[in-house]
Formats: sequence, C-alpha cells, structure tokens
Amino acid sequence: MSQEQTVEYVDSLVVGSGFGGSVAAYRLASAGRSVVLMERGRPYPPGTFARTPSEFSENFWSPPDSLYGLFETWSFRGLEGVVSSGLGGGSLIYANVLLRKDPDWFVHDSPLPGGGYENWPISREDLDPHYDEVERMMGAAPYPYTDTSKTVAFEEAAHRAGLRTLRPPLAVSFAPEREGRPSVGLVAAAPYGNIHGSERFTCMLCGECDIGCNYGSKNTLDHTYLSAAAHAGADIRTLHEVKGFRRLDGAWEVRYRVHDPHTGVGIDRVINATRLILAAGTFGSTYLLLKNRASLPGLSTAIGTRFCGNGDLLGFLFNARESIERTAKARRLVSSRGPVITSAVRVGDRADGDDSDAKGRGYYVQDAGYPGFLNWLMELSQLRSVISRSTRVAARMLASRLFGEARSNVSRDLASAIGKVSLSSSSMPVLGMGRDLPDGMMYLEGGRLQIDWTTATSIDYFAHMRATMAKIAAELGAEYADNPLWWAKRVITVHPLGGAPMGRHPYEGVVDAWGKVFGTEDLWVLDGSVMPGPTGPNPSLTIAAFADRAVTRQLDSPIPRRRRTPVRSTPEERTPPMDAESPADPDATSVRFTEQMKGFVKLGASDPRDAYEDARLLDEKFMFELTISTPDIDGFVADPLHAGSASGFVDADVLGGQVPVERGWFNLFVQPGNAAERRMIYRLWITPDSGAPFTVLGVKDVHDDPGFDLWDDTTTLYVQLLTGHVPPPEGGERGDLLPVGHPEVTGAGLLRIKPLDFAKQMTTFRTTGPEGAAAVAGFGSLFLGQLWDTYAGLAARED
Repeated sequence: MSQEQTVEYVDSLVVGSGFGGSVAAYRLASAGRSVVLMERGRPYPPGTFARTPSEFSENFWSPPDSLYGLFETWSFRGLEGVVSSGLGGGSLIYANVLLRKDPDWFVHDSPLPGGGYENWPISREDLDPHYDEVERMMGAAPYPYTDTSKTVAFEEAAHRAGLRTLRPPLAVSFAPEREGRPSVGLVAAAPYGNIHGSERFTCMLCGECDIGCNYGSKNTLDHTYLSAAAHAGADIRTLHEVKGFRRLDGAWEVRYRVHDPHTGVGIDRVINATRLILAAGTFGSTYLLLKNRASLPGLSTAIGTRFCGNGDLLGFLFNARESIERTAKARRLVSSRGPVITSAVRVGDRADGDDSDAKGRGYYVQDAGYPGFLNWLMELSQLRSVISRSTRVAARMLASRLFGEARSNVSRDLASAIGKVSLSSSSMPVLGMGRDLPDGMMYLEGGRLQIDWTTATSIDYFAHMRATMAKIAAELGAEYADNPLWWAKRVITVHPLGGAPMGRHPYEGVVDAWGKVFGTEDLWVLDGSVMPGPTGPNPSLTIAAFADRAVTRQLDSPIPRRRRTPVRSTPEERTPPMDAESPADPDATSVRFTEQMKGFVKLGASDPRDAYEDARLLDEKFMFELTISTPDIDGFVADPLHAGSASGFVDADVLGGQVPVERGWFNLFVQPGNAAERRMIYRLWITPDSGAPFTVLGVKDVHDDPGFDLWDDTTTLYVQLLTGHVPPPEGGERGDLLPVGHPEVTGAGLLRIKPLDFAKQMTTFRTTGPEGAAAVAGFGSLFLGQLWDTYAGLAARED
C-alpha cells in the first residue's frame, strides 16, 4: 500500500452474498447503517450464465488457475461438495425451495456416536416470524401447474406407496405480478428494484434452475435482498475476496483482494469496520475462522465441529412404465419440463413426538429436473443402439439408390435412425435430504481446508432414504439406481452445514444463538456454518431466517461511534524497516545453510513442554524452513552473540498456512550467564493474511547434563508464538522465553530436526568470498568441536 492510500471505515462489513449475507446487508442498510458487502464472485445478470461447452469449461472458481466462474467443487474424505461463487451466493444454483425446519427437529442434547451431542439453542417459535419475512421478500409460492408430467407421476407414485406429498414454497416468479395468474415467458415485476438493470421473465419451465436462470425467473438474492440493499444504500462489491482480519484500535481491520479476471492479477487492500459479519458459506466462513484463529485468541475450540451434508443423496429412476390394456408402455415423465423441484414427500423422525411411530432419522425426498440439453446426452449414452439403427437406415437408403427405388422423401428413414427413444423421457432424478449425523470435523492441513466425515455413522439413515426412493420407483414401474459415487459410500452435498456451530456457551459452540462469535467483539457468523446439525429440509430458508433474527437483535443495540477520519496505514507502520545492510566487504567470506525443523504448536498455551503433547494430539503441525546467513564468518566467530540473519518461511495451520519471514535473527551460541549453558536462538517476524504481526521465538537449550544428550539439546527447539513484532532485547539476545501466562504469548510448542534431515542440511552449506572451505571449517569449529564431530558422525551413519 502506498503512502497516498488510505484505509476505509464502514459501520458494517458483510463477507459473502448468500442467504445470510444478503439478508444482513439489506436489514442493516435499510436501518440507515453504512454497509459494504464483499462478494468474491462476479455478478450474473439474466442471459450471462454458461450454456455452451466452451463456457462451461471456464465456469469454475479457482483464481490461482485464472478461473473466475460460478461453480466451486470440493473433494473431501467421504464426500464431494458443490457450492457457488457469484453475486447471490447459493441462490444462483439452488432449486428455489424454501421449507421451514420441522419444529421437533430442533433437537436438544441428541447423542452422537463419536461423543458429544447435537443441540439447537433456538426453536421453531424463535424463527417463525423471520420465516414469514423471508418468504415475503423472496416471493415464495407453491408450484402452480397441475399438468406437469414429472410432478403428476411423482405425486401419484408417492400416494400409492403410502406417502403424503406437499408442494414446497418456491422462490420463482410464475406470474408477472405476485398473486397473479401463472403464465410462461411474460415480463416479471421487480418489486425491490433491479441491481442488474436487466429484464426478467416469468418461469419458462426449462429445468435450468441449478445452472443459473438466464431468464431471471428465479427470485434469487440478487433480484430480491441485494437489489433492496443497494436501493437502501449498501455498497455492494463483486470480485472482492476477503483474505484475513484482526481486531485493531476498536475496529476490525480486514484485508481483501480485488480480482481482475481479464489480467489474472489481484490487488490487495484494507478496510476497517466496526462490525464484521462473515457469511461466506460453510466452507468459506469456517476456512476464514480457522485461517485467522491466531488473531482471535478467544475463539472457541469447537471451531470445525458439527459438520454434515444435510443428508444429501442423489438417486435415479430409469425407464418408468405404465400398464395400458395389459401392455407395459414407457411413461413420459419429461423431467426437463418445469423447475428442478416441484413436489416432495416427508418421512417421519423418531424425534417427531408421541404421535409418531418413526424409528429412524427423518428426511425429505423430492422430484428433480434437469436442463433439456441433457436429454440428448442421456440418449447418446445408448450409443450402441443408435449406431445399430443408423447403420440399418444407411444400408436401406443405399439399397434404394442402387436398385432404382430413389425415394426423395427420407423423413421416415431419419425418424428410424433416431428411433423410438424413451430413456430420457421416462427417467427422473430424485433428491433426498434430511437428518444425517453432524459428526464431521473441519480443519486445515497445509493451509487447505479438509473435512473428515463418513457415511458410516449415518448408514441406516441413507438405507431408509434409498428404500423410499426405490419404493417410489417401483410404483412407477421404474428401475432405481444409486448415483455412481454411492458404490464407494460417498455422497455429493450441495448443502454443507456446520463448522462454526451455535451453542449455549463456548464449550459447546463457536457462536451464540444470535450468531455472535464467543470471545470476540462485534464479530458475527450468519450462514450455514452456524447450524449445529442438519436442518432436514433444504436449509436456505432457515439460514436466511436465522440471519434476519440475528440482525434484528443487532439493530436493538446502537452501533458504537467510531472515528471517521481516514488514517494512513503503510507497511512501514506495521513492520519496522530492515536495517540497512553494510556494503559487501570483498575480503569477507559469508556462509549460509538451510535448516528445516518440524513439530507442533498449540494456540492458547505458553509453556512449550506442556503444550507439545496437546498440540501433537490435535495435530497442530508447525514447521519452518530457514536460510541462515553470516555475512562475515570471521566477524561472526569473533562476535560473542554470534549473530546471523534468517530468511525463509513458516508453515503452520494455526497461522493459515505458509507465511514468509519478514525479518529474522539467528544466534548460534549465546551464554545467558551460566558458563555450562549455551543457547541457539531464533527470532522471526511474520505477518499472516490476518494482518496481525507475530514473532516466533525459538530457543535450543544446550547444557551439560549427566549422560549423552547433546543430540537432543541441539535438535529440540522450544517455541513461543508472540503477539506483535517483538525485537531482540537491548543489550543483546539472551534467549529467555517469556514466563508462563504472559499475555504476549499466543502459542507454544516444540520443533525438532531428525538425523536424516540434518544430514540433508549438511549438504546445503554454501560460501561466498575468498575463504571458501576454510569458512565452513571455522563455522564447524565454533559449533563446539565435540558437538560437530557428533553431528557429522550421526549424519554419516544416517546417510
């Protein structure tokens, strides 16, 4: 950041434009608060969603690969995930369903197999008035048509199977005006303004809801809450991706990147906000909290827990048949006609109360549709029969020419080549979702989001759901088939939930019943990550209602007044400048080598020894790779502090991944006062994406104990992670760790180097200058002759 640039201030910064973020932005802006909403993806006005193969090939989100499209796909242990990136968040690709969470499914203290329990600190009564408001804003109404083939077939089959159907409310414009008569392809009203300035039309019944509606018929968040928020004064910014945040001077300093899809270059900037609302989705918000937790010392240890996929399961019904005068005939379902979901059945849950005889965990099964062009792909999957028919027709046409028949009208022949296809017209996907077990764990590994979740603990739930799908298929005379991933007991979720669950206290959850993050000030999470378990039905409405309730409470308390004078903020103000390097002495010889140490560090601890075992059990990996340099080996040897410099990087999940060392000090041997003791000291300044500066202080304590412990002394580094960029003490480095409980200590642990890694380190020594090998020998002599021989011997044996 240049010195001319200033940092913005805003009352409320909302991260993400999905069901939580859009609701929050609208409610706050309409109450007169200054609001900035940042969405990492781009806007999608009607007519801009991908349709061609070329467009679809680039329709994925991965900025490092120059992809700035709509879909973001994930693959984790036990499941795949699909979410969206664009203005309107998940509403751009969801199936429009706005169902309320069942009252009895707000369970309390429901045990989980691996320990713990699912507990909802809110009730249906808490959310009902907010459900009402969201439904009104979204224009929710049941599917109005009664002659849609797939809907009629699904409902008839469900009734014959003893299941009761319902038409769920859909956020779709079926009529030009609300409460009007349904009509296809008419201009639709824009009651909240039009953030895109593009004309919208009533539902075309094209089945393209899940890949983006190019007619603007879906009442997605950009057409509802975001248009209303913009009209109320909210500053809505696309291609703005938040990277990190920290608390500074009574506000949140937030770092973000502005993407430029044309150049692939991002510009990093900073904004300050009195209130910060994370609504980047289950994957996005949990990742940001995990990545920035070193700057959130009060963050609950429940972070990353209670993950589930809302019981999502995809199944298929193929070759539906109906009996007509004792003849089985293909039944036309035409799943590409209508919105994706039009009807649903609900299967009861043992939590439904005394009147229910249900034994398992409840779920919904819904009909599903797809875009019309997929019909061609389905028929092409029958390529062998297509080729056979085409070959016979071609032979017949050739014979006609050869033997003089010469028919000029070949319509019959082409119809025969296509054949009486029925696979696509007689097949239908079905979608299931419900109360799977929220026992998954989200965490960082190598700075990347990872999830441990498995279908094993929910296998009975999935078995019941698949049986219901098969029962509906049987009533249609169809074959039921699992999606291919089920053979590996994997599922695809489009409804990831949990990771920052709400709870009654910080030992149970990350946020309270209103989304406020425990142990922090003015930080909220308002998206699917706060759900402490599955919602059961499609979760969009519950997320939006939860956000509406949370913001209502925020508005009940006045926002603190903050300074509004722009404050200059430069890198130099955050990080003291490096000392100017002395001109290179042509007669001096420098030595450098590379060292790598690995271990475990735990946040919230200050004693390295006590913290190590806990950090190891939590798998909180911490490592660094440093190049140690001595510009003048003679001066280095003569200096009693034996001071050199360190450059490289620290890689730790508690810091969000790999962080470069901005400045580093290294002291080979320092005598702290005891003639029998020496210390090797590392002091590294780092600043992760949160913007919060930290110092890694590491000490190897070499002292004369009974027995042979030189190897352990010189390969074990006691580490403390300090808040701020803490310089070496005046008078020289002594390597004193801060006392246990010191407020500046953010974390602690141990790092070690193994013999084989040390052997590799020995090969990294390099020199510059006239001394050459003599310089390395001088360094070795300083390294305590006995210790040097020990290291060299061990390294030689390991190699």
